[in-house]
Amino acid sequence: EWLSTDLLAAVQVMEFEITSNAAMETAAKSSSAAWQSALYREAFSLSGGAAFGLEAAAFSAMLEEVCRKYLLADAGEKETRGFVEGLRLRELALARACAAGHERAWTEFLNRYREPLYSAALAITRNDAAGHELADSLYAELYGVKARATAQDLERFSKLSTYTGRGSLEGWLRTVLAQSWVDRYRKQRRLVSLEEETEAGRQFAAAESPPQPGADPRLAAATDEALGALAAEDRFILAAYFLDGHTLAEIGATLAVHESTISRRVERIVRDLRKRILKSLTQRGMSARAAEEALEVDVRDLALNVGQRLRPQKEEQA
Repeated sequence: EWLSTDLLAAVQVMEFEITSNAAMETAAKSSSAAWQSALYREAFSLSGGAAFGLEAAAFSAMLEEVCRKYLLADAGEKETRGFVEGLRLRELALARACAAGHERAWTEFLNRYREPLYSAALAITRNDAAGHELADSLYAELYGVKARATAQDLERFSKLSTYTGRGSLEGWLRTVLAQSWVDRYRKQRRLVSLEEETEAGRQFAAAESPPQPGADPRLAAATDEALGALAAEDRFILAAYFLDGHTLAEIGATLAVHESTISRRVERIVRDLRKRILKSLTQRGMSARAAEEALEVDVRDLALNVGQRLRPQKEEQA
């Protein structure tokens, strides 16, 4: 009887602790939801999205998705607020309203970006007719002429729904234009027969060897996460410089900035990537020293297609 009484008391204490912990977790989640909801409502007010027909609930859900993509799961109120306040909220609202098909937003978008887009397309193609064709094809993608398959049916898909507000909308549009032009160029090159290219003296690279065992899988996961968090324009710059072999001057001309600006951008992007990967590795259980040593691995030993990660446009349209 003495033993059973003590056991019953212990069980009751455990039940009380479990109930208390659950209550504390619920309160914490409720508190977090409260400041997040208030922050998103404030951001919606600042965005001017209501003028384009956006609803606060839809805008808040979109902001939550963007924060989930770029912030760590345990990000606090201060970090989240700093991130949200750093977004181009007005341009984000305009882009998402256009993606949703609101006519007033499209009118504003065309008034604001039609000429800059044609100028950028002309700078990329160096041909008036080709420039207009490139810009017009982009308008079709932005408006959502193409449909995307879903579990239920086909739905209209606008590329503007992938803009997250981390950089200027005009800069993002120039990046999309440039990537579209690069994709066209590659497609045309693939149409040239192997015989013609061989006769022209083209040398073909050997097929890539499969990843060799030995690279810690956590490095591939951390690198993939870091590359996925990059803004569209940053991905384009890295792909153009490191994968496609374009010069800083060529990339600068495409994005309408000086080559020195691109040089600084490349240095900053690479530096930030390294910091993000190191942080992710330590969060995955590596020591700081082990994380530093892991970064010395040959990129070819990673089970990761870096080129595909830096060029996700086709996946977004799929």
